[in-house]
Amino acid sequence: MSSSRIDLPARLLLSLAPWRTAPTWRVAFSGGLDSTVLLHLLAQLAKNQPLPKLKAIHVHHGLQAAADAWPAHCQSVCDALGVPLEVVRVQVQPGASLERAARDARYGAFVAATHPGELLLTAQHRDDQAETLLFRLLRGAGVRGLSAMPLERPLGGGHLLRPLLCVARRELEAYAAAHQLSWVEDPSNADQQFSRNYLRQQIFPALTQRWPQAVATIARSAAHLSEAQELLDELAEMDRVHAATVSEFDWLGVPSLDMAALEKLSTARQRNVLSHWLAPLTRLPDSDHWSGWNSVRDAASDARPIWRLADGELHRAGGRIWWLSANWLHAPVLDQCWTAPVQALHLPDNGHLAFSGQPPEGVLSVRYRQGGEVMSLPGRGHRDLKRLLNESGLPLFARGRLPLLYRDGQLLAVANLPGLAGSAHGDWRLHWQPANQDQGLS
Repeated sequence: MSSSRIDLPARLLLSLAPWRTAPTWRVAFSGGLDSTVLLHLLAQLAKNQPLPKLKAIHVHHGLQAAADAWPAHCQSVCDALGVPLEVVRVQVQPGASLERAARDARYGAFVAATHPGELLLTAQHRDDQAETLLFRLLRGAGVRGLSAMPLERPLGGGHLLRPLLCVARRELEAYAAAHQLSWVEDPSNADQQFSRNYLRQQIFPALTQRWPQAVATIARSAAHLSEAQELLDELAEMDRVHAATVSEFDWLGVPSLDMAALEKLSTARQRNVLSHWLAPLTRLPDSDHWSGWNSVRDAASDARPIWRLADGELHRAGGRIWWLSANWLHAPVLDQCWTAPVQALHLPDNGHLAFSGQPPEGVLSVRYRQGGEVMSLPGRGHRDLKRLLNESGLPLFARGRLPLLYRDGQLLAVANLPGLAGSAHGDWRLHWQPANQDQGLS
């Protein structure tokens, strides 16, 4: 039987079947038509089905006077349905796009409210999906953007699910009329200066007059593009795994990929795998602003190319590309005595140092490179530290953060580097554990 011939509550229950073991289903409840129908559907199903605990969350942006009455309306609806409601007030940051700023604030509240294993349910429907695809098409989006809104994705400690994504707006309107539901109307929905409102009120009526199934077919195209994106993601992960070879400097804790493996790929596959790898780490530029990658890839082997992105930098060194962010982008400042070498020494913004074996005696201090350092090595005499670091192959970006151990003004050891990190007799060794990068973006 076609899904369109199954009644709406049954279709909703079917789409939610994989999530029946979640501890909580939390509905994003704006008070508008779509979320009102979704909340009512779930509350009615809960009367006859063993469903997870049902809750609602209303995000109050405070952008217009009319919105001040919405939390009270949402509370009355939830009280009538017996559903607990949480009202979260957010501050929308000013910016070029009020729509985007409001969305960011709203989803920030959703992330904070979604606890481990929980499900946040939003009420976007098939018409929203078609509008999203057309909107992004007009902005020149690629396959990922044109796949529009995914059915589900991770959110906070749990997941976000859009269970009405295959349901037409007219079906929601019919359900609301049949059950005599009341909802609020956002005055901004009539403002055609917002692109989505213009598409909804001007473009889609013209499209559907000429092609009555336009919304359904556009939404179907979004599904096809979503499947294509899944295949691109699978290919990217295969390429990433092939390029994620072991490096002797993995102890730095810096994400890296093998450059030779990437150079064997076509330009399109290089961009695909890099987008896949970097997406959790930084915001990426659009397709017209990837010249920075070309500069990194095509640079001479002795060059030090850097591609600066929104949340960090991509460096090329030692036959690899490295992703640097957070503290790695700033030179550390330290020149202190190590008065208790039997204990680990915390390095401000740079991890910590510790000894294995019996620490050397005397007054110890830790510094970073300034230039011109010389180290005395058994059987090799006095050697310039710069040359020793070149011999080690340590990437240039790490050299300024590498802890140097001194005693009475003499460079005694260079942390972690073989032949430089311990005593000639092997009775102690200096270990550096760099600080973790803050990669919590995406």
